[in-house]
Amino acid sequence: MTKPGPAPELRRALGVGDAVVLGLGSMIGAGVFAALAPAAHAAGSGLLIGLAIAALVAYCNAMSSARLAVRYPASGGAYVYGRERLGAFWGYLAGWSFVVGKTASCAAMALTVGAYVWPGQTHAVAVAAVVALTAVNYGGIQRSAWLTRAIVTVVLAVLASVVVVCLGSGASDAGRLEVGASEGFGGVLQAAGLLFFAFAGYARIATLGEEVRDPERTIPRAIPWALGVTLAVYAGVAVAVLCVAGPMALGRASAPLADAVRAAGAPGLVPVVRAGAAVAALGSLLALVLGVSRTTLAMARDRHLPGALSAVHPRFLVPHRAEIAVGAVVAILAATVDVRGAIGFSSFGVLAYYAVANASAWTLDSEPSKRALPALGLLGCLVLAFALPTASVVAGAGVLAVGVVTYGVRRRSTGTPRTKP
Repeated sequence: MTKPGPAPELRRALGVGDAVVLGLGSMIGAGVFAALAPAAHAAGSGLLIGLAIAALVAYCNAMSSARLAVRYPASGGAYVYGRERLGAFWGYLAGWSFVVGKTASCAAMALTVGAYVWPGQTHAVAVAAVVALTAVNYGGIQRSAWLTRAIVTVVLAVLASVVVVCLGSGASDAGRLEVGASEGFGGVLQAAGLLFFAFAGYARIATLGEEVRDPERTIPRAIPWALGVTLAVYAGVAVAVLCVAGPMALGRASAPLADAVRAAGAPGLVPVVRAGAAVAALGSLLALVLGVSRTTLAMARDRHLPGALSAVHPRFLVPHRAEIAVGAVVAILAATVDVRGAIGFSSFGVLAYYAVANASAWTLDSEPSKRALPALGLLGCLVLAFALPTASVVAGAGVLAVGVVTYGVRRRSTGTPRTKP
């Protein structure tokens, strides 16, 4: 009888440019159209300070993730790093935080698409978007990269238009950029935690490490580039909108960028901004499903999730069962629940995920100079996580507790799980 051949592996198809684009697709998404308003509401005149803090923590996390991804270029991101550097439990906790938090984010992005495309049929459009993008991902990582490149191009063009119109308007007043802390330092930290949600997409490059060509060279270059471009875009948009609206009006806005261009005297640009928001949400959803499915694949390989989810399609060389499972769960959520509060909930889970990544990176070297960055990243993650709105902290901590209990019960019933893929 013929012996079965080795299980197919994921295809290494992504170069530096593709990896940067996927990171940009994750970060320059619906967050820039929606996150500025709640952040401004929390921080007031400290919005730009909150943006700087979020960017600093994201930079620390990015550098830790890049170093770890070079050492462990496999799908799963911090799940793999925590497992290898800290032990099976910490890897599991990182993976659990990521999968649960980002699944909620997927549903939020899908509903954002629905709200902008067809407000009267939000849930139906959201489900259709999930099904369509799951099909795109099923066809292979390169196809996903091509679609993401097109989405990023459209979104950057829309955002550039917003910045030019707002800064060139007679309603623009640089005096509205006065930086302070009108809502206190706690409000600034809460804004940083909410804005961190939008920066977190660079992890997608690390979670796709098994599909990157020459990961030792590609990943360390792609992550800083993606983060730097995103910070420049966010800072430009925030300054432009603040010059027109000011922090108080921005904090009350339901659609901050659309309201800003209307206040700048360009109501004809509002439909373009709405379309850009829908396209951006599609880009975020595409990249999120990619990241969640790859972490699901890694956890299934270690039997923390059903082993059937570790299968790789023999033709398309993608984790097809994991992608279908993630798409199905997200579609159910998008069809049945209101996830408007998912940003805070997701931020808590993602910050917990990166706390594990930084702790893992801290173990790579014994030199204090090389440990400073991951130590700062770990501290920043913990501070921002517990500075989030109380409801988000309670919900996030509860979900982590469920994961811990599940891990303990499973370990007691089956023995210590396998720690190597």
